[in-house]
Amino acid sequence: MSSGAKFRNALPRNFYNRDPREVSRDLLGKVLVRRRNGKLLTGRIVEVEAYLGAEDAAAHSAAGRTARNAVLFGPPGHSYVYFIYGNHYCLNVSCLPDGEAGGVLFRALEPLAGIETMSRLREVSVNCARDLRKLTSGPGRLAEAFGITRERDNGKDLSSVTSGLWVANDGFRPHRVLIGPRIGITKSSALPLRYLIAGNPFVSGPRVPQQLPKDSQVSPGPASRKKR
Repeated sequence: MSSGAKFRNALPRNFYNRDPREVSRDLLGKVLVRRRNGKLLTGRIVEVEAYLGAEDAAAHSAAGRTARNAVLFGPPGHSYVYFIYGNHYCLNVSCLPDGEAGGVLFRALEPLAGIETMSRLREVSVNCARDLRKLTSGPGRLAEAFGITRERDNGKDLSSVTSGLWVANDGFRPHRVLIGPRIGITKSSALPLRYLIAGNPFVSGPRVPQQLPKDSQVSPGPASRKKR
C-alpha cells in the first residue's frame, strides 16, 4: 500500500485545461483520492474514456449546455457525476478552458488504501486478491466504492484537496498504454477514445481493445496544442 502522505497534493487545474484525449492518457497511473471520515480511500486510475463535446455524439454535452451537464462546460478540473440505468453513478472530470465542453470518464481503478471501507460501501466480501476487482473495476463500482453520488459530489473541484475528492500523482508511470473504442455506448462507438494500462487486471471490459478501422482516427483539435 502507498503512504497517504504521497496523496495529499492534488493535480493542478491546468492539468485538465487541455484536450480530453491528452488528459485521458496522462490520468492513467494517477491516484483518485477520497477523504471519508478522516481517512483516505485511494485507487490508481487504470482505465478512462474521453468525451469531446459537440463533435462527439456520445457526449452528454453534444446537445448543448443544460442544467444537468453544465459542469462539462467548465471551468476545468471539476467533477461531473450522473446517474445511469437507475442504479449507479459515474464520475467524470471536466476538461478544456471555461466555456468549452469536454470531459473524461473514470472507468476503473486499482484499489490501494481503504479497502475495508470500499468493501463495506460496495456490500461485497474481499476474501482474496482476485476479489478486489469487485470493488473498483467499472465506473459504477468505483463510484460506489468511493461513496460518490451526484448530490454530494457533482461540481467538486478535483484540483483542491479541500473538496474531499481529488486526483494525486505519486510518481507512478504506466509501462504501456492501450487505446481503443469506448465500450457500453452506441453513438460514436468506433472512435479511439478508451485508454487503459496494458496488462492491468483491474481494467473493466476487454483488456485488449479491438483493432480500429483507419477511418475512425480522430485528429487532435486546437486544444491539444495548449501547454500544460
